[in-house]
Amino acid sequence: MGLILGMVMGMALGVALMAGWRHMIRYRSGKRISKAVDIKSLSSLNRDDLKKICGENFPAWISFPVFEQVKWLNKQLSKLWPFVADAAEAIIKESVEPLLEDYRPPGITSLKFSKLSLGTVAPKIEGIRVQSLKEGQITMDIDLRWGGDPSIILAVEAALVASIPIQLKDLKVFTVVRAIFQLVDEIPCISAVVVALLSEPKPRIDYTLKAVGGSLTAIPGISDMIDDTVNSIITDMLQWPHRIVVPIGGIPIDTSELELKPQGKLTVTVVRANNLKNKELIGKSDPYVVVYVRPMFKVKTKVIEDNLNPVWNQTFELIAEDKETQSLIFEVFDQDIGQDKRLGIAKLPLIELEPEAPKEIELRLLPSLDMLKIKDKKDRGTLTIQVLYHEFNKEEQLAALEEEKRIIEERKKGKN
Repeated sequence: MGLILGMVMGMALGVALMAGWRHMIRYRSGKRISKAVDIKSLSSLNRDDLKKICGENFPAWISFPVFEQVKWLNKQLSKLWPFVADAAEAIIKESVEPLLEDYRPPGITSLKFSKLSLGTVAPKIEGIRVQSLKEGQITMDIDLRWGGDPSIILAVEAALVASIPIQLKDLKVFTVVRAIFQLVDEIPCISAVVVALLSEPKPRIDYTLKAVGGSLTAIPGISDMIDDTVNSIITDMLQWPHRIVVPIGGIPIDTSELELKPQGKLTVTVVRANNLKNKELIGKSDPYVVVYVRPMFKVKTKVIEDNLNPVWNQTFELIAEDKETQSLIFEVFDQDIGQDKRLGIAKLPLIELEPEAPKEIELRLLPSLDMLKIKDKKDRGTLTIQVLYHEFNKEEQLAALEEEKRIIEERKKGKN
């Protein structure tokens, strides 16, 4: 009797334990599923949604990164760098060297690479974001940092001076690269890549110059000339909306749709300046204004001598290629013996202009467009301008494109 009772009690206890264990497993599984649903819902919330839920108790440690980290890609890039570097060197040689010739200063008769090696250290990609997905295209912004060991030597020639090899040392690059991939149905599935540097944050390229087997003093002002050339190429040809279009894979394709085209015409009248800063020890400054959208296409007013409140009333026509991102730049200089001194600079974003709506604007002159590095923040006066934006139709666009090509060709002939 006791044995039977013990067996019954044991069986009952075993069934109870199994039922309890099953209930606990179901409960824990339900909790996990509930948490997973909650986490999935939270992952779809943006910053504004969380602020509405949390109110003033919004945690400071919650962030919404614009760029996705790609540590895995950096590891692969390090392995592939010898091959990537070879391809990049060929593209730079083909695409950038002609720009050195186009933008070389008047005092230099030849400027080209005598040696170009990107070294063994791969760039580091801090993050990537997919900016837009259009049919047939993928647009990516790549946050790039590079402090490598390249060997870059420029062969610089000037009148009556033998070629001087100048090395770019301690090169460091901090920029966001925009890459647009044009997709096709055939392997390798990419027919062309558009490459540009975003203007915000501003591209930063640091380096030092060293003459190989000679002296930089052999060509007076050579360091400033090369700095100006590099800055002009970046601003005028590589900084978005400007871009380099690189065909890939030998697939014949019309890349004209990927290239930047004239969008409209700016009729700009430089009216007057008021209360300019005097840079002269004796007398007053002799001001003039340089106006441009792209550094390659600058226009210049006449010089008004000995006047801090000059009136020019001169009108110019300039081309806009991307109204959303480009700006009109106005630089006021004091004509002087030797190097002219800049009295102030102002910027007018084209996005502020309406087509066919004349506008008169008084711009405040600044010592620099990058005021973070400027200690002297005193008033530099004002510049009054009138501007009219006209949007091109198809025929006007083609005519403007031909005119740009003609100006570039004439500039090349003038240097030879």
